[in-house]
Amino acid sequence: MELRQTSEAELDLIPEYCHYHDEGCEFADSCLNCPLPMCVYDVPGGRQRLLKRRRAEEVVRLFTEEGKSTRELAQNFGISLRTVQRALKVVFESKTAVEVPEDE
Repeated sequence: MELRQTSEAELDLIPEYCHYHDEGCEFADSCLNCPLPMCVYDVPGGRQRLLKRRRAEEVVRLFTEEGKSTRELAQNFGISLRTVQRALKVVFESKTAVEVPEDE
């Protein structure tokens, strides 16, 4: 096996000379058209965090719009009752938070 030495100029090609195939990921068809502010693969645990956030949003939607019980949601998603309660707690705490007006 023969290794060819490369110069620093070869390694740092400008975009016009670099052949980049944008395959995207499971969240977007193309990296350049991705709706996320930061790539989930650039953040440690980013993919898992995004999937959990989307699941929590769906749990909240089903609870509020379709009136599903916490027990039904836990069974449907294959998660614990406590996990469902945590997802709902985040939403309801943010809705009940009252901003205190500043004194003038």
